[in-house]
Amino acid sequence: MKHPDLSSRQLRAFLALAEQRNFTRAAQTCHLSQPAFSALIRALEETLGARLFDRDTRSVQLTPEGRLFEGPARRLLDDMGSALADLADHVERRTGRVRVAALPSLAAGWLPAIFKEFQQQWPGITLELDDALSDACIALLRGGRVDFALAASDAGTASASDLVARRLCSDRFHLVCRADHPLATEPRLTLKKLAPWPFIQMTRNSSVRQSIDAVLHPLRLQTTFEVEHLATVMGLVEAGLGISAVPALTLFHFKRESLVTRPLVHAALQRTVYVVQRREGSLSVAAQALHTLVVARLGSLKLT
Repeated sequence: MKHPDLSSRQLRAFLALAEQRNFTRAAQTCHLSQPAFSALIRALEETLGARLFDRDTRSVQLTPEGRLFEGPARRLLDDMGSALADLADHVERRTGRVRVAALPSLAAGWLPAIFKEFQQQWPGITLELDDALSDACIALLRGGRVDFALAASDAGTASASDLVARRLCSDRFHLVCRADHPLATEPRLTLKKLAPWPFIQMTRNSSVRQSIDAVLHPLRLQTTFEVEHLATVMGLVEAGLGISAVPALTLFHFKRESLVTRPLVHAALQRTVYVVQRREGSLSVAAQALHTLVVARLGSLKLT
């Protein structure tokens, strides 16, 4: 059996008449003329295929079918009101949830300030963060587990048919070494001048390592350690076990009196950071607001 289509206007008219038991007063409650109100009730009864009211010259009473319909009508109208209120809260960014995947360097160093700014403006929106390497960020996005991702360039991210990638910035690389290391005062730093020294690398699946490997060939570095975390790189460099090269967005890890960071002179040695989202489907209002803020803030960064 096909369910009838009911409007909130019909439901409000029915409940007004059920409460007032008088067509004139009920019509006034609904801000309608009495003929228009009577036509609305008549149309509702025709739609339902049941008489809802017994009418005579002195009173209006609910029929047994009308009494049966009264409770569901109130629930329908309440549910509709709640749904519209929830949608309005969502559209006005009073409530919502946004989940972002981001490179660890962004998640730890730069993104928290953006989250703070966002929550000060829209405190009712819940933010969630997955800090992961670039490939894992893209996998989370493709799996529908995050709204958008902040990832570094790789062979397929920027051109994948199922994704849209917007370039935010180019993150240039810096030498990291102890303050007493000979390279700390070298007049002009180049990749060739790094080659003789023990070098601490990130793992091969990291965007930092991929960016370095892309421009090194045929140059070979003397890799002594291969680690997953920038904090580990910092500790090994501080202990004098080698030097390293890291992007500008990660330099907050290396702010130690015992360490020196210096920009490397190589135009191609850089990591491009993208904001990536799925091509199909639009972002929620809350997610779009955070996306817009991220693009504005990260896109305006001056990295040297």
